[in-house]
Amino acid sequence: MQFGIFTVGDVTTDPTTGEAPSEYERIKAMVRIALKAEEVGLDVFATGEHHNPPFVPSSPTTMLGYIAAQTSKLILSTSTTLITTNDPVKIAEDFAMLQHLADGRVDLMMGRGNTGPVYPWFGKDIRQGIPLAIENYHLLHRLWREDVVSWSGKFRTPLQEFTSTPRPLDGVPPFVWHGSIRSPEIAEQAAYYGDGFFANHIFWPKEHFQALIELYRERYEHYGHGKADQAIVGLGGQVFLRPKSQDAVREFRPYFDNAPVYGHGPSLEEFTEQTPLTVGSPQEVIDKTLSFREHFGDYQRQLFLMDHAGLPLKTVLEQLDLLGEHVIPVLRKELDALRPAHVPEAPTHASLLSSSSSEVTV
Repeated sequence: MQFGIFTVGDVTTDPTTGEAPSEYERIKAMVRIALKAEEVGLDVFATGEHHNPPFVPSSPTTMLGYIAAQTSKLILSTSTTLITTNDPVKIAEDFAMLQHLADGRVDLMMGRGNTGPVYPWFGKDIRQGIPLAIENYHLLHRLWREDVVSWSGKFRTPLQEFTSTPRPLDGVPPFVWHGSIRSPEIAEQAAYYGDGFFANHIFWPKEHFQALIELYRERYEHYGHGKADQAIVGLGGQVFLRPKSQDAVREFRPYFDNAPVYGHGPSLEEFTEQTPLTVGSPQEVIDKTLSFREHFGDYQRQLFLMDHAGLPLKTVLEQLDLLGEHVIPVLRKELDALRPAHVPEAPTHASLLSSSSSEVTV
């Protein structure tokens, strides 16, 4: 079981001080948070991709490469790589380069994002979002697995005997998750390729994501990749921690009430009841996170959102200390003990390389 954090990289005014970090300060804070994640024993740091204010992570591989040079164990990932508006050739080359620099500690999550105007900014039509995601990933999948690719499609110029460089490290492409909050077509795509499916289990009730994950599991088995309960599933989540529950609620309330993504809507109490958001003590976070397995079955990766809504860096680092010391060890022990032997662990470069070598030997 892998545990980690993901960031959307928002630059948001702290409602308690009226101050907002500069872009420079926010970027440096994201790096500090990643380093802290490794320090406290987390497995994964993931960044989103945005091309508009108030967000700063427009170049995930640049940031992750910088972090790779300062870490040794942390898996570096994206919580969205825009498969619709990025050229699949550039994705193939950028992430293969990062994979070499990070000694294989790289995977990525394909998504369409949630910013409609990004499509025309990159010369694409939002009405073609799903077809773009399907065609672009088909090409990317081939570029990482075939040394020479000739290809033609609807959305980009053809390729004639093209070789993407560098080739994936050890001949093993980065593991891919397909992230979605609403589209069964993306769950189907993940199942078709035998890739991971990440349900960004944040804003909507669990029943919505249960349907998507159930579809993915059924189709994963249909395509012959394994049993339905062996499909590779990841979940998002949100937490705010303090040793005492009432302190957590009191401190987080102004951030929740003014957050651009969910402020001025349901109350904090309503939101925590209806979604995975947990604001409270370490034990409350443990209890709620353990309930995810009851809703979705055994899964391989849990990422938490912890650094948004204007929370100051100091507070985020304190959260990570509590998460690493009091929450993750218990969750790891409990969930690993519950997982049946036939359900795989989260893929890593080492496990994918071993699997690839075994197939060649056979």
